Amino acid sequence: MKDHAKAQSREEGRQRSRVARGRFFAPLRLCVSLLLAAILTTATHAESFGIDDPRHGYDTRPPQDRFTRFAAEWQRGERVLDQSGELPFLRSLLAALEVPVSSQMLVFTATSLQKGKISAGNPRALYFNDDTYVGFVPGGRIEVISLDPELGGIFYIFDRPLAGRAPVIERSEDCMNCHAPRHLENVPGLIIESVVPGFTGGGEKAFRRQQSGHGIPLAERFGGWHLTGGGPALPRHWGNLLIVREAGVAREIANAPGERFDLARYPAPTSDLLAQLLHEHQAGFVNRALIAAYRHRALAFTAPPDDAALAELARPLVRYLLFADEAPLPDGALGPSPFAADFTALGPPASRPLRTLDGRTRLLRHRCSYMIFSPAFTGLPAPLRARVLRDLAADTSDSAHLSAEEKRAIAEILHANAASLASS
Repeated sequence: MKDHAKAQSREEGRQRSRVARGRFFAPLRLCVSLLLAAILTTATHAESFGIDDPRHGYDTRPPQDRFTRFAAEWQRGERVLDQSGELPFLRSLLAALEVPVSSQMLVFTATSLQKGKISAGNPRALYFNDDTYVGFVPGGRIEVISLDPELGGIFYIFDRPLAGRAPVIERSEDCMNCHAPRHLENVPGLIIESVVPGFTGGGEKAFRRQQSGHGIPLAERFGGWHLTGGGPALPRHWGNLLIVREAGVAREIANAPGERFDLARYPAPTSDLLAQLLHEHQAGFVNRALIAAYRHRALAFTAPPDDAALAELARPLVRYLLFADEAPLPDGALGPSPFAADFTALGPPASRPLRTLDGRTRLLRHRCSYMIFSPAFTGLPAPLRARVLRDLAADTSDSAHLSAEEKRAIAEILHANAASLASS
C-alpha cells in the first residue's frame, strides 16, 4: 500500500460501522468531508494532532528511528543474527539493538497483536532501552516499537526468519488501534496497563486506565505483570496475581513467576521491579513529549507559536522531567536488581550523572530525567526544546520540591551539556 493511502485505510477501518449503514448519504458525507478537511488545515483540537493529520507526515516521511535503520541493514545482509533457535535469535537481536536482556519484564495479560498466544502459561516478555522496545512471545512473533525523534513510535512485527532466507518485516498499522488512542490525542505513543487477568489472559480487574508515568501510585501498578526484585518495604500491588471465578465469585490467587510456565523459555529468569519503574517513567515522558511536539507542529502550521503558547506546551514536560509529581518510593522497596548496572551504562556518556539510582525515597538521585538526552527530547521542535531548557534552569514552583543542593547539581549537569542539548 502506498504511503498516502495508509491514513485513509486506517480511517476507513475506524468508521466501517458508519459506512455500512448504506450509500444513501454518500454525497452528503463527501461534502462534509471536504468541509472538515478545510477546517482541519487550521484546527488545533485534539483530533488534528494525530497520525491521520497529513501535517505531521507520519505515513509519508521516512522514519529515522533505530530499528528502521537496523532493519534496512539486516535485509541487505549487512547484519547477521543468530538463527539457530528462538532464544539465540532473540538474544542476538537485542544485542544488535543495544537493548539489555536484564530489562526483561513478563506480562501475562492477553494484550498486543499476539493476545491469542499470551496467558498465565505463556507470558509475553518486553525489553527496552531509551528509544527501542522489543516484545517476545514464545512460539510467536517479534514486536518492536522504535521511537523516531519527531514522528514517535514506529511499529514493526515479524517472524524469526528461516536459515538462508531474508527477513520479512512488516510495519504494522494494526498497533495503532491501541497505541494511538484518543486519550493520547491520536499520537503514536506507549501504552502500559494494570489489568489483573484470569488464567487465559482476559482482564478481570483494571487500574490506572489511560494514564502513564511515575506519578501513578505503586498500589495501582503491575496488574497482569510478574514482579521480581522487590524489597521488604514494597507496598501491596497487583503483580503476580490471577483472578479466578468459582460459582460466580471472584477470588485472587498467587501467580509466582515460573509457577505455570518454564522460565527457561526466556533469556532471563526475572521480571525486574527496577525495569518496571524505569519503563513506566520513560513511557510517561515519551507520551507527554509526543503530544507537545504534535501540538506545536499543528500550531506552527499557520504561525510560529508565541511565548504564551510555548510556555503552556513546555510546562508539563518541565514538571515531568523534574519528577514534580513522582509517586513516593518507600525506603527498602527496591531490592537488588540485575538491570541496575546495564541501565547506568545506557545512553550517551553525558547522561550518566542523571542515571544514578537513589531507591530510598525516590527512583533517581538527581530529579532531572535522563530522558532529556533521548530522541524523545531531542526530537522536540527547536523553539519548544529551547523553552523547556530555559524553564528547567529557572527557579519556579515546578522545582520547589528540590533541595538547593539538588538544584545546583542539576544546573551543573545542564550547563555542562547546554550546547549539545540546544543543538540536537
